Amino acid sequence: MEDNKEADVQYNRWNDDNINLNVAASQSCLMRVYDRLCTGNTGIAVKVAGALAVLIVIYMIGYVTGYHVHRC
Repeated sequence: MEDNKEADVQYNRWNDDNINLNVAASQSCLMRVYDRLCTGNTGIAVKVAGALAVLIVIYMIGYVTGYHVHRC
């Protein structure tokens, strides 16, 4: 145990074996894809494109349903 009076921080629970500073290598592939596609400017673009795609699908479903309902 090492007590540092200047920083007033206790390091009694840490040792060099359980500290992992290599964050990129420890992340799963899914988290790396999420970080790349869902954050920042790319994340905004993906969300806008997804919302536009959902609106187009809803419009097409409404168009086909309306066509079949009012066909007779």
